[in-house]
Amino acid sequence: MAGFDYFVIFAEMRTGSNFLEANLNAFSGLRCNGEAFNPHFVGYPNATEILGFDLGLREANPHQFLGAIKSENGVLGGFRYFHDHDPRVLDAILDDPRCAKVILTRNPAESYVSWKIARETGQWKLTKAKHAKSERITFRAAEFETFLAELQDFQVLLLNSLQRSGQTAFYIDYEDLQDAEVINGLAAWLGAEERIEGLDRELKKQNPEPLEDKVSNFEDMDRALAALDRFNLSRTPNFEPRRGPAIPSYVASKGAPLLYLPLKGTRDEDVRGWLASLGGGSGLEEDLTQKTLRQWLRKTPAHRSFTVLGHPVARAHSAFCSHILSVGPGTFGEIRESLRKHFAVPLPKRAPDDTYDTAAHRAAFLAFLKFLKANLGGQTGIRVDPSWATQTALIQGFAGFGSPDVILRRGRLAEGLGFLAGEVGLDLAPFSEAVDPEDARLRSIYDAEIEAAARAAYQRDYVGFGFGDWGGQAA
Repeated sequence: MAGFDYFVIFAEMRTGSNFLEANLNAFSGLRCNGEAFNPHFVGYPNATEILGFDLGLREANPHQFLGAIKSENGVLGGFRYFHDHDPRVLDAILDDPRCAKVILTRNPAESYVSWKIARETGQWKLTKAKHAKSERITFRAAEFETFLAELQDFQVLLLNSLQRSGQTAFYIDYEDLQDAEVINGLAAWLGAEERIEGLDRELKKQNPEPLEDKVSNFEDMDRALAALDRFNLSRTPNFEPRRGPAIPSYVASKGAPLLYLPLKGTRDEDVRGWLASLGGGSGLEEDLTQKTLRQWLRKTPAHRSFTVLGHPVARAHSAFCSHILSVGPGTFGEIRESLRKHFAVPLPKRAPDDTYDTAAHRAAFLAFLKFLKANLGGQTGIRVDPSWATQTALIQGFAGFGSPDVILRRGRLAEGLGFLAGEVGLDLAPFSEAVDPEDARLRSIYDAEIEAAARAAYQRDYVGFGFGDWGGQAA
C-alpha cells in the first residue's frame, strides 16, 4: 500500500457516500467501516459492533477505536466522517499525514432536496428500484441556509486544516462516482494495486427526477437560491491578525462576581473605579493568569463578565493622541517616525508646540485614519496594535478563553452597569462616567470627512455593532 495507515471519507448525508464505500470495498486491499464515529451507532444503523467495539466501548475509547481501524490486518482501513460525528477524534485525523483524506461533495441544493425526501419517506438506501419511494417536498429558505452554512463551515475547516499542515486531499464529486476510472484512480492513490472493470450497482440512485419535479414550491426555491450571496460579495474583508484572549488585562472585582474584559484603546478608569467600589470598596484582582482566572471563576458562582465598546472615531483619536502624536513613555516612537516618513502623516518632528493648531491636528488625525485603513487591511508592514485594532477582532480573541456575557457601550454605561449589578443581585452602585480628556479636541476637528475615513477603516465594527456617526450619538 501507499504511505497511508488508514483513510477517511469526509462527506455528508445524501452525497453518495454509501455508493463510494460500496465501490471501495470491492478492492481487496481496502475496507471502509461505514460511519465509524456516528454518535448514534457504530458503522451502520443495524450493526452491533465493529472490530470488537460496540457503541459503549467506542464512546469510552474513541482514540483506541481509531487505532484499531489503523491496525486492521491485510487492508487499509477507513471510515466515513460527517460534520456532526464524534469531534473528539477530528483533530487527530486532520493532523495525521498518514491518514488519507478523501473529500466527497455534491451540489448542496440537490443534497438538501434528497435529504428532505429521505426524511419524508424514511428511505435512506435503495437496492431494488421497485421499492423506490418518492415524495414532493417543500423548500424552506431558512432551513436551507442553515443546512448550507453547516456544510460550508465544515468544508472551510477541512481546507484550512490541510493548508496549515501542508497536506492534500483527494477531491471527488457526486457526479464522479459513476466513472469507474475515477474510482480506480482513487484506489491507486490510496495504494491499492488492483483495478475494477465496473461499478457496484447494488445501490440504486434514489429520486433521479429533475429538481422541479421533486419540489412542490420550486419557484420559491429558484428565487431563494438566486438571492443567496453565492460569492460572498457582501462580506466585509478581514485581514487582521488573530488575537489571543489577553487574560493578563482582565480585571475581577474582589467584592462582586463581576469580571471586566477591557478593550485596548478604550478609556475605562471610571469602569475600574466602579468595579473597585463594589462590596464596600474591596478592590480589584488584576494581573490574572489562566490559572488564577480559572480559580476566580470556580470560587465565584453566578459570575458575569462584560466588556465596553467605544465609538471607532473616539477610540482611534485616543490611540492617535496617546501613542502617535505625543512623545515619551508609552508612545510608539518608531511607528511615529514611519508614519511621518512613509505614510504622509503630517506629524511634528518633536512634541507638539504652539504652532500645532486645530488645522494641523485635523490634518494629522485624518491622515492617521487613512493609514489605519491600510494597516487593518493588511497593506502595511507595521503591526496592528491592539490600541487601534478592530473591537471585533479583540472580542473574537476573548472567545479563545470565553466570550463576555454582556457587551456594554460608552454613553449608556450607567444603565448597562446597573443591569449588571441587578444580574448578580447587587444594589445599584453610583457611577459617574469620566470625561474623555481628548473629547473637546476631537469635537473641534470632527466633520463628515473624519467620519467617512473612520468608517472606511473600521467597517467591520460599524457593520457588526451598528455604530452611527460619532457626532450624532452618545457612544
